[in-house]
Formats: sequence, C-alpha cells, structure tokens
Amino acid sequence: MHAFKNPGFQERQEAAAQARNKALAQYRDRPAIDPETTAARIARRQAREAAEAEKRAALRRGKEEAEARREEQRRKAVEAEAQAKAQAEAEVQAKADAKAEKIAERKSWTEEDRKAARDARYAARKARQTRR
Repeated sequence: MHAFKNPGFQERQEAAAQARNKALAQYRDRPAIDPETTAARIARRQAREAAEAEKRAALRRGKEEAEARREEQRRKAVEAEAQAKAQAEAEVQAKADAKAEKIAERKSWTEEDRKAARDARYAARKARQTRR
C-alpha cells in the first residue's frame, strides 16, 4: 500500500486549471441551441406567465366581490339598526306624549270627575277580589 502524498501548491493549481479547461471544453462542445426549441420554451413560459396573471386577476376579483358583499351586509345591518333605533325612539316619544296628554286631561278634571274615577277603581278592585 502506498502512502498518501499531500499535493503541493503547484499541483493543486495545475489540477484546478485542468478542471477549468475540461469544463470549458464541455461547454464549447455542446450542441448549438435550436431556434425552434428556444421559441417553444419562450412560448411555454409566456403562456405560463399569462395563466398565472389570469389566476391572480381572478383571485383579486373574487376578493373584491367578497369585500363588496361584506360591505353591503354591513350597510344593511347599519340601516336595520338605525331603523330599529328610530322605531324605539318613536315608541318612547308616543308613550311620553300619551302620558303628557293623560296628565293634562287629569288637570282639567273637576272634583266630581276625580271622585268618579276613584269609585270606578274601587269597584274594579272589589270585582277582582270577588272573582277569586
């Protein structure tokens, strides 16, 4: 068996130069690029890029449509909430008006009217108690 010999600097430089020359020779010896093949590759790449661009555009349109639907739902919810709030305020105002009207009507009552109302309440209470 023979001993391993560490290559010197000069030997390493020569080996690297030989490797470079071999790679350069392989590069020079390869066949020329066929223009038809190149054109086909370019066409495939352009078709792939066009398909990807169309796909991105379709995704963007889908996102925009979804956002538009969400915005429409938000707008409808806000309108419904505003309508419910307005209806509740109208009910509160109607109750307040009715109460104010009732108070104004009672102020115009005479002593006999008050006595008649009190007697009616008493009679109603007695009628409820006797039903039990």
